[in-house]
Amino acid sequence: MGIVLKQSIQNVVVTYLGFLFGAVNTLFLYTKILPDAYYGLVTFILASGAILMPLMAFGVHNTMVKYYSFCQDSEKDSFLTLMLLIPLLGIVPVALVGFFWYEPLGNLISEVNPMVKDYLWYVFVVGLAMAYFEVFYAWCKVHLKSVFGNFMKEVFGRIGVSILLILLHFEVISLDFFFKGLVGLYLLRTVIIKMYAYTLRFPRLDFKFPAHAKEILSYSFLIILGGSAALILLEIDKVMLNQFISIENVAYYGVAVYIATVIIVPSRAMHQITYPLTAELLNTNDQVGLKKLYQKTSLTLFIASGILFVLIILNLNDLYLLLPEAYRNGFIIVFLIGLAKVFDSLLGNNNSILYNSKYYKTVLIFGVCLAVLTIVLNFLFIPKWGMTGAALASFISIFIFNVVKLGFVKRKFGFLPFTGATFKVFATLLLLAVLFNMLQFSFHPIINILLKSILIVVMYVGILYRFEISEDVSGVLSKWLKKRQE
Repeated sequence: MGIVLKQSIQNVVVTYLGFLFGAVNTLFLYTKILPDAYYGLVTFILASGAILMPLMAFGVHNTMVKYYSFCQDSEKDSFLTLMLLIPLLGIVPVALVGFFWYEPLGNLISEVNPMVKDYLWYVFVVGLAMAYFEVFYAWCKVHLKSVFGNFMKEVFGRIGVSILLILLHFEVISLDFFFKGLVGLYLLRTVIIKMYAYTLRFPRLDFKFPAHAKEILSYSFLIILGGSAALILLEIDKVMLNQFISIENVAYYGVAVYIATVIIVPSRAMHQITYPLTAELLNTNDQVGLKKLYQKTSLTLFIASGILFVLIILNLNDLYLLLPEAYRNGFIIVFLIGLAKVFDSLLGNNNSILYNSKYYKTVLIFGVCLAVLTIVLNFLFIPKWGMTGAALASFISIFIFNVVKLGFVKRKFGFLPFTGATFKVFATLLLLAVLFNMLQFSFHPIINILLKSILIVVMYVGILYRFEISEDVSGVLSKWLKKRQE
C-alpha cells in the first residue's frame, strides 16, 4: 500500500506538471508561433491518431493490467509475448487500408482542406506510436512502476513540443521539419518507455500461449469498443470539423477545448488513487464502503471542478486578451465543454465502479451507442453552427452518457453520488458566479485574473470551512490552521 500511495502522490505532481507545459504550449507558443492553419493541422493529426490508438493497441493496455496478476510465473513470458503480438491484429489491417486506399482516403478528408492529404500518413504513425506506448506503459504498471511512464505520457512530449516550437520561432528548423519532429517525438517516447519496461522484465519469447488466450482475446476486443467509444466522445469533434470548415477553426476550437479541459485535472489525479480502492471494495462486496467512496469522490471533485469552472468562465475575457484575436471567440465552446467536464467530475468514481464490476460489457455497449450518437450530432450540427455545433454535439453526448451511467449505477447498486452537501456547493458556486461577474478590474489582464481568482478562492474556501460543507476540506483546513497557530 505504501508503494501505491507514494506513486499516487508522484503521479499527481507529474499530471499537474504536464498540464502546465500543455497550457504554455496550447495558449501561447502554438498560437504565437505556428500559423493558424498548421496549428489546426497539428490538432487534427493528434486527435485522429488518438482515435486510431485503441484499435491499433487492440485493447492490450487494459488486458495486460487485468490478466497479468492471474498468470502463473511459468506463464508470464508467454502472456507478455501474446501482449506484444495482439496489437498486430489491429495494426496490420489499418496499415493495409492505408496502403491500398491512401488516395481515396486522402481525397475524402481533404475535400475542404487540401493540405491535410499530404499529412495522412502522419496520423497512422502517431496512432501506432500511441498504441505501443500504452502497451509498454501498462507493462510498467503491472510491475508497480507507473511514475516514469506517466512522466513520459504527460510531460516528455509537451517539453519536446516546446523545444520544437522555440526552434521554429528562431528559424533553426523549417515548418516541414517541425511536423516530422512532432511525429518523431511520439516514436521516441515509445522507444524510451519500451527500453524502461524491458529493464523491469525483459521478455523471453514464448509462443506457447496461456490456456485462457481465447478469453484474453475476447476481452481485448471488447475493450477496443470501450476505448474507441471513449476517445470518439473526446476527439471526434476535432476530426469532423476538418470535413466541414477551414482547418484554422480546428486550432481555435482546440484552444477553447483545452481551456475547458483544465477542469478535469483534479479528477485525473484522484482517479489514480480511487481506481484500486474501488476495485478492492467491489471484490470484497463492501456496499457501504463503496457508497461512501462514491459520494465522497463526487463531492470532492465537484468542489474542485466547480470552482475551476467558475474561475475559468469569470476570467475568460481577460485570458482571451492575452491570445491572438482569432482565438478569442470560444466563450460558448468553453462554457459547454467545461459544463460537461464538471458533470464528469460530479459522477466521482462512477467509471471505476462500472468498469470494475460484472456489468462492464453492458457499459461498453452504452459507450458504443453514444459514440455513434456523437458522430451523428457532429454531422448534423457542424454544417449549421460550425465550432459551436461541435461543442454542442459533445455536450449533449457526454450529458446523455453520464445520465445513463448515473441511472445504471443507481439501478444495479442502489445509490447516487449526490448528498445534501452537493446542493450546498452548487448554491455557493452560483452565488460566487453572480457576485463576481459584476466585479470588473481595469488593470493588466494577468493582474485582473490573479486578483479576481484570489478573491473568489478565499471566499469559496471560507464558506466551505465556515459551514463545514465537506468533511475532507474542513479536515485539511483545520490541520493547516492548527499548524499555522503553532
